[in-house]
Amino acid sequence: MVNNSRLRADTPGCEGQVFLDSAGSSLPPQVVVDTAVAHLRREAEIGGYRAATERLDDLAAVKTGIGELIGAAPGTIALSDSASRSWTDFFYSVPLAPGDRILISGSDYASNAIGALQRARQTGATVEPIPSDSTGQLDLEALESMLDERVKLVSLVHVPTNGGLINPVGEATEIAHRVGALVLLDACQSAGQLPLDVTALGVDALSATGRKWLRGPRGTGFLYLRPELAATLEPGRLDLHSAAWTGPGEYTLAADASRFEFWECDVAGRLGLGAAVRYLLDLGPAQAYQAVADRAAYLRKALPEVPGVRVRDLGVRQAGIVSFTVAGLQPAEVRDRLREESVTVTVSHRESTLLDMTARELTSVVRASPHYFVSFEDLDRFLDAVAALA
Repeated sequence: MVNNSRLRADTPGCEGQVFLDSAGSSLPPQVVVDTAVAHLRREAEIGGYRAATERLDDLAAVKTGIGELIGAAPGTIALSDSASRSWTDFFYSVPLAPGDRILISGSDYASNAIGALQRARQTGATVEPIPSDSTGQLDLEALESMLDERVKLVSLVHVPTNGGLINPVGEATEIAHRVGALVLLDACQSAGQLPLDVTALGVDALSATGRKWLRGPRGTGFLYLRPELAATLEPGRLDLHSAAWTGPGEYTLAADASRFEFWECDVAGRLGLGAAVRYLLDLGPAQAYQAVADRAAYLRKALPEVPGVRVRDLGVRQAGIVSFTVAGLQPAEVRDRLREESVTVTVSHRESTLLDMTARELTSVVRASPHYFVSFEDLDRFLDAVAALA
């Protein structure tokens, strides 16, 4: 069990408010803030180059920590400025030709779907959604029936942005690999709140952000690549870090996943991400994940008892995002009125998960995402505020 008093002391931002938006951008622990700010101050003292050189070992440790968290070697990890950047850099590096097929999840995120549609237009490939089953999760039987040798890439979402559903990634990946398709996993909403073992999941690539459940700074993220892929795919953009200029007309790509990185980066942000990952590792990921699950389950049990409130989460297994609506009130109005009571939630709109929300005839939902630093007293305060609205 996590020490909630210690966690709250490490998170000054949670005092005086009920913060339920870790699915958007979480509150960082103080060590993350201190690490990033201290490096910015050091850059102001001696310049960015010298300051970065002083922290080369610490920068390398960022990948080591991420690797420890997801069960990967540091050389299979590329740091980036966002999950979207990581996802896109991998997706656009996969060769596609006319007639090739791209499969996307029924709960896929808008950025992923837009990228898939753009590449399909550019290459002559097609984009097809994988249906959801009666529980709302990815329909594994439907996926299997859709597969043939023309399927080159399958885009999976571990946890969608608009609810607590957890998709059966390992099973879906095993099915997709039977026809040689590559599997790209969007772990934006699972990294930091669910166990991630890339070997067990079997995915070929995984993208994640630092600002959500990992509690790192904005402008940080990472890409994992299966070791064989890390040394074979060529990114669509290169610089003198991702490749070496070896002759007037020649260049050589970096041997590992760093070929998906650029030399210029936010050093302070990356050090802050490393501090966030280390904080989670020191806390004990299993304890942290359970604490998130307990808080979400508490809300899912209590919210339906409030007249007019309907929980909208789907799936067999559920994560730390709790989506709901209040009868007679638009989700944006619920968000704004809760904010007046110092309760922070957010709204997920249909445009973010167009296929899923359209199928369910929803235009938007309120999204509450309690992290482990949220107390159960906070949750009761939130429930009382919702009840007052309803």
